[in-house]
Amino acid sequence: GIFWSRELEEQVPPGFAAEETAAWLSAARAARVASLERGGCGRSSNRLARLSDGSRACVRYGINPEQIQGEALSYHLAGVLGMQERLPPMALALVETRGRQWEPVREELRGSHWAEGAVVSLTRWVDNLTAVVAPAPWGAEAGGGRRLQPLSAGELGGLPPSQLVELVQWSDLILFDYLTANFDRLVSNLFSLQWDPRVMHRATSNLLRAPDGGLVFMDNEAGLVHGYRLLAMWDPYNEPLLRSVCVFREGTARRVAELHRRRSAAAELRRRYRAREPLWARLGFLSERQAELLQARVDFVHRHIAHCRAQ
Repeated sequence: GIFWSRELEEQVPPGFAAEETAAWLSAARAARVASLERGGCGRSSNRLARLSDGSRACVRYGINPEQIQGEALSYHLAGVLGMQERLPPMALALVETRGRQWEPVREELRGSHWAEGAVVSLTRWVDNLTAVVAPAPWGAEAGGGRRLQPLSAGELGGLPPSQLVELVQWSDLILFDYLTANFDRLVSNLFSLQWDPRVMHRATSNLLRAPDGGLVFMDNEAGLVHGYRLLAMWDPYNEPLLRSVCVFREGTARRVAELHRRRSAAAELRRRYRAREPLWARLGFLSERQAELLQARVDFVHRHIAHCRAQ
């Protein structure tokens, strides 16, 4: 078959549970920012915030608004696809120096060079995450200069359960990154192979492992908006990656099939985004062309799954 077994799926670490996520988002939106620190959250323009409820969050300030829009839309597309538990909870916030939320860090804001009225993302800080190296067939095989071979059910028999549990999560990740055209994860490693033959033996960008073994899909700001502008450059890497997967989570494949049948990918994303993100209108939604691209990519994934089934 082309689906992971139910027994195997039940062994996948649960990730960020829906109730826990909803509670954190509600608390983070109501909390004040008690302090802002440099470091630990990627780009130098980002900050690690300690919130008044004691929790911490990465505050991401985009070089341009489309990065924050891409982060937010990618997060909610993961919800549409049924894989949001792999992404840390994320909410948008408005930078207002005189606002209640930011009042305790007014001085730090002045030194941050953030524009008044800018929209930033707050992503829940997660402790004790570790780096992830791509497993076969994406690791050593790609690093050896060979074509990516499809990951299919017939080749999985000899693998230990722990490795299979990780591959279940990788199959979702690669499908997700194809749909969003996110080039800032495994694709950027593949791109770097041309001058660094050992790059696939190193950590994968923007992918970390929680202590329970669950993968965490971090920092998705290259998705959907930025990525869709750069398809010509990155799809020669994104497409072979997608074709290298021929085993899927049944629920993921079912959702893709529904979005294909109803031609509703952008409409479902818009509905979810508007219902769950109070500041959605500040950044707007996908353009008509971007919405068409999302549907076209859903259709491509659906055809690929059908091709795997027919083999």
